[in-house]
Amino acid sequence: MSNETKNEVISKDLMTIPNAISFVRILLITPFVAFFIAAKYITGNYIPAIIIIALSGISDLFDGMIARKFHQESELGKVLDPLADKLTLIAVGICLIFIEPYVLPLMIIMVLKDILMIIGGTIIINKGVIPPKSSWYGKASTFMFYISVAMVVLMEIFNFHNETISLAVLGVTAGMMIFSLVNYAIIFFKIQKQIKTKEESTSTVQASITNKQ
Repeated sequence: MSNETKNEVISKDLMTIPNAISFVRILLITPFVAFFIAAKYITGNYIPAIIIIALSGISDLFDGMIARKFHQESELGKVLDPLADKLTLIAVGICLIFIEPYVLPLMIIMVLKDILMIIGGTIIINKGVIPPKSSWYGKASTFMFYISVAMVVLMEIFNFHNETISLAVLGVTAGMMIFSLVNYAIIFFKIQKQIKTKEESTSTVQASITNKQ
């Protein structure tokens, strides 16, 4: 493949609506954090931060639909979309810790989950296997995280603090994250087993050919 052809492929990969949405979501993280910190320590107005994170969440729902409907799925998009998710969730989680310190355990679970998934994905990719797409339980855990975010922020806005409600919602969110991680772990080990079986089969065939020679 010539350099011009490669550049054309990369250009087409970049110039898609879903990828543009993912880029915008990453860019929205900075103003979200700025407005959140300003609300916490200066203005007391969380509305701008809520609007930004709401736009990010809504756009996350649509970029996958657009990619599938208009056949704009790309290798870059498979990296950008989850990257935008993770960076947004981490930024939101860190901000929430300043409001409710007991969000910290949830953040620890989320970070550990993501680290383990990155390690697992890297191992699979190194074996020449493309990691599976996000499943419903992955999306569900992300959705529950956003619900937790909305609840904590709204409780702060209306100066209503109820640890029982907060811990219940955060507990359900943590449970969904653990459930998601367990299911991804099951998929990972199944893929590992398939790779091992394939490698053993290949070794057997090669040994058989060598013996015949």
